[in-house]
Amino acid sequence: MKQITAVIRPAKVDAVKTALVAIDVVGMTINDVRGFGRQKGQVERYRGNAFTVDFLPKVRITAVVADDKVEAAITAISEAARTGEIGDGKIFVSAVETAIRIRTGERGDAAL
Repeated sequence: MKQITAVIRPAKVDAVKTALVAIDVVGMTINDVRGFGRQKGQVERYRGNAFTVDFLPKVRITAVVADDKVEAAITAISEAARTGEIGDGKIFVSAVETAIRIRTGERGDAAL
């Protein structure tokens, strides 16, 4: 099993969710986060004063998937979240030792 964490633009959440559900990845957690990378924030104006917003709103999607679905999930997220502009986000993949469904006690892929 692998944990896939994607940090994407808020406007792309529905597209990414739809793409993941289409490949049968149905369990995911979504958090509103703020951050910056190469996008380096943006300059805003308020009452004639310019100030820099360093941390931009993003959404972090976390899903644990079976090993055989990892590449399909990465492709689905990449295609659904891509705009071609700087600030599209990142995808991180890490190993998951085990998963346990609390309600039934199922372990491993069965718990997903």
